[in-house]
Amino acid sequence: MEDSFTVHVSSRLARKLLSESEPVKKKTRKPKPKSAQQHKPVDAKQNLPSHDLKKLHDPLSGGWPLQPPPVFIPAVTPKPVNPEIDAIRTVLRESEQVLEKLQKREENMVQEVTQRAKDLYDTEFKLPNHKPMPCLNERDACTNCYKEHANAPLKCAQFVKDFADCARKARQLNGSAH
Repeated sequence: MEDSFTVHVSSRLARKLLSESEPVKKKTRKPKPKSAQQHKPVDAKQNLPSHDLKKLHDPLSGGWPLQPPPVFIPAVTPKPVNPEIDAIRTVLRESEQVLEKLQKREENMVQEVTQRAKDLYDTEFKLPNHKPMPCLNERDACTNCYKEHANAPLKCAQFVKDFADCARKARQLNGSAH
């Protein structure tokens, strides 16, 4: 899906576009003399149906006189004076649509690449299972005993024996697992 287009703007058209962005000076109009028809009062009764006319004259209705509904005139957009300007505006709209499509595609691709990178990182750079060091309690007890009895290390014989037994058992379990 490749949408490609080119825009050629002549220097004359560029000057014209630039001059359109400046405010347009309007000529002042001379007021027209009022004619006799403009002074003629408009009778609201002429535009109303007959049943509404009765309400206008009915003193028992007790409300304001009815007025005809307002007339709304649809706004007319001016047509471009120069077809080149219209063509440029059309191309500009199309290029904005293409830009929006590309931005959406880029967002999707960024999400996809980020997800793939995360998956790859999780599978390839996973740390091996961290196994807790066996016999930590026995080792700590042995170390503490040596610190307390630095002058009499024989008092720690039982702690050393317990630590050695635990280490032997851990080696046997790891050796049988391999």
